[in-house]
Order: sequence, then C-alpha cells, then structure tokens
Amino acid sequence: MRTRRRVITLLGGAAAWPLAARGQHGERVRRVGLFMGIADDEEGRRRATAFREALQSVGWKEGANIRIDERWGVADLEVMRASAAELLKLAPDVIVVQGARAVPIFQQATHSIPVVFVSLSDPVGRGIVSSMSRPGGNITGFSLFEFSVIGKLLEMLKLVAPRLSHVAILINPENPAALFHVRSFETVAPTLGVIPVTMPVHNGGDISRGIEAFAREHAGALLLPPEDTTLVHRKLVVALAARHSLPAVYSFRAFVADGGLMSYAVDIVDLFRRSASYVDRILRGEKVGDLPVQAPTKFDLAINLKTAKSLGLELPATLLARADEVIE
Repeated sequence: MRTRRRVITLLGGAAAWPLAARGQHGERVRRVGLFMGIADDEEGRRRATAFREALQSVGWKEGANIRIDERWGVADLEVMRASAAELLKLAPDVIVVQGARAVPIFQQATHSIPVVFVSLSDPVGRGIVSSMSRPGGNITGFSLFEFSVIGKLLEMLKLVAPRLSHVAILINPENPAALFHVRSFETVAPTLGVIPVTMPVHNGGDISRGIEAFAREHAGALLLPPEDTTLVHRKLVVALAARHSLPAVYSFRAFVADGGLMSYAVDIVDLFRRSASYVDRILRGEKVGDLPVQAPTKFDLAINLKTAKSLGLELPATLLARADEVIE
C-alpha cells in the first residue's frame, strides 16, 4: 500500500504541475524521472536518497529548480511497462533507471528523452549502447558487474568451504543478463572442482522450493549474482540458507546486513551518487550520447562473523584481512 499511495500522490501532483512550472525566481523547473526496478524498502531508499543528495550537492534543489517523479516496482513486465508509460507521459527532461528488465522498456519506449541507467551488466553486449566510450543515442549510464566476478565469488566459497562439491546459482531467467551469468558460472566452476547447478527463480515460492530441493540433494553452497528477484526476497534466501546450513556468497551487501554470510559487491549507492553528475550535465546541455558508460570503481567485501560461526566455518585470516566490513 505504501507504494500505491506514493504513486497516487505523484499522479495527483502531476495534475497541478503546469501551475508550478517555474521556480521561486522565475526559472524553469526541470523534471527528472526516477524509475527504481526494485522494492521500495530500506535498501531501495538508501539508493534513491543518495541520488537526491548528490543532485542537491551540485545545485539542484527539489521545490526550487527541480522536481523528481518516482516510480517503483519489481512486478511483472506488463506492470513495469505501464509504470514506465506513466513516467514518460510526464515528459521529464531526463530519466534515471535501475533494473535489468526496466532499461529495455525505456529503450523501446523513447528515443528522445535522455536515459541514465544505473547498475546494468554488459550494456554493449545486450545492445543497450553501441559502445562504452561513445554510447550514442539517448542512453548512457553506470554499469554494474563484469561477468568475470563470478569467478571471484566461487573462489571465496571454496576458501571458506574447501570441500564443496556442488554450488547452485540463483537467477531469474527473465533477467537479460541471466544467460551471461550462467555461462560464466559454468565455465569457471570445473576449474575450481565444483559441479554447477542452475536454480531458476521467478518469485519467493520458486526460491523456497529450489533451495529446499538443493539442500536435500547436496551438502553444497549458494551463489547469488546481481538479481532484483533475489534481492527483494533476500530475507527469505538468508533464512533458508541458515536453516539448511548452506554457505552463500552474495552480490549485494544488503544480504550480509540481513544475516547472510558474505558478499563481494559493487557499491550501488555510490553508483547512484555518480549518476547525479550525469543528470546534472544533461540538464546543463550536454548530449547524453557523448557521455561514456562508466564502470564501477568500488567493490566491497563484507563478512558476517556471527553467521560464519553458526555454520561452523573458520574463515581464513587472509580473507578477513581483505574484508572492508566485518559484522560481529
């Protein structure tokens, strides 16, 4: 209901928008769309707040010279398309989009409104931009994950549980990056003496059934690449991993904060802060197609020692020394 109330409020405000199209000193108030393809929860709010604060730091103040219209959602594609259409009808000057399934929707829906994506894997390979250095068109942004990082996640699992034989990767097949994640996983796993298991998940029910079945068959571990579906259901994933004593490595710190074992993750909050600089440049007249796609610069290793102890794991000192955050 919280999200529904926010959407209704925003739509109500849109009706009165023409009356407030100019700021306190007569300048045109610019309009920014923010499409968050994740749940409107604490983690999602951290990202949206970081974007807002960074935008304000370069001179854009809500209620004075800028207005930000939000849409949230991790529903099915039809719902996402409807929400995207609502946002586009507001004719924003630029739209910031997070979500692997959301970006192609905006790519298809508009060729004129500048779009800045945040945390998207392999934008060139997926046909979102023509090149990283000069994306062209109306889309640029901040990429999330190099598929080679899958190897690092597997290496970390082997460090904490050297006798592992089976590792399951949880992925939503509807994620455009799913195939790339699975290919990388299946390529690296044999080199580390691991049998790869692919666990397709679309919702919480799939996650429960998949992990329960995997735990019955294997004394293995879980690997979670960047995936909005599992992020939304992270408390469920963490609880199931604990119940079945499955070591797990995640691609978002939020899992570790909720009791997961460890994560090696891009600092997505930092990506949202950086995206504000592109919005600023576009609003001041730069062409979106001339702004290069930027790769992540901050990867953080987080470890939950309490969870490690509950699993009976003795973490190598070398791994703990590398950690950016240790939760006790």
